[in-house]
Amino acid sequence: MSRSSKKGPFIDPKLQEKIETLNRTHAVDLVPTFLGAHEIPPEYQARPDDYVALVVSEMVPRVAAEGLAEWCDVFCDEGAFTPQESVAILTAGARAGLKPRIHADELARSGGSEVAAKVGARSADHLIHVDEEGADALAAAGVCAVLLPTAAFYLKAGRFAPARMLIERGVPVALGTDLNPGAGFSPSMPFAITLACFAMKMTLEEALVAATINAAWSLDRAEMVGSLEKGKLMDAVIVDGHLADLLRVGSPPIRSVIKRGKPL
Repeated sequence: MSRSSKKGPFIDPKLQEKIETLNRTHAVDLVPTFLGAHEIPPEYQARPDDYVALVVSEMVPRVAAEGLAEWCDVFCDEGAFTPQESVAILTAGARAGLKPRIHADELARSGGSEVAAKVGARSADHLIHVDEEGADALAAAGVCAVLLPTAAFYLKAGRFAPARMLIERGVPVALGTDLNPGAGFSPSMPFAITLACFAMKMTLEEALVAATINAAWSLDRAEMVGSLEKGKLMDAVIVDGHLADLLRVGSPPIRSVIKRGKPL
């Protein structure tokens, strides 16, 4: 959403218009998030404190003032941002009215889970390396663990997030694809559900809840979507066959998709 320049942070002045246009014309609902703290730019590698200050003092206030995002995110991990830096950025975001969420413990045990608990983040994403202490912090703070097994698969991480441990310690779990050009190459939620069941030891029912109502809650949308209830939007996926057919890789299980009551 932003990059640095000699004149300060550059933010596309038409970004809000683009997001609104996509939301009107595309079936997928977009929830804009500011992730100016994904990595330290090359020109700031020798002075990361200056970049953190730039994000806190210039980027976050501008993003909030222009209504460009609902959430503020940070990548708290090995080689990215430290717990202290992450707290500073997310706290600044919260002061500006941007709700906190975090990328945590993907590449190593980084302390990101504790940061999520400390700042009251709605979600902590990835969590491949979270341990029991981190899980207890997430559970106590009511942070949702958004697990992204497709990314772990394509990154050849050698392990997946410990979904079973997180669930047993009382952490709400959601699932996503993490579709992106660098790691999450599949847009398929059925594939993510399959990996959740066979690589992360979730039951099919747990994975289904994680992919629907818990995922909606992680984005603060559970009052509108995520389940079929009176008063909610009629968003539904019709499976061609049995629920277990969602796990059949290479056999398209989706008969139709309904968005806001209209078949797509």
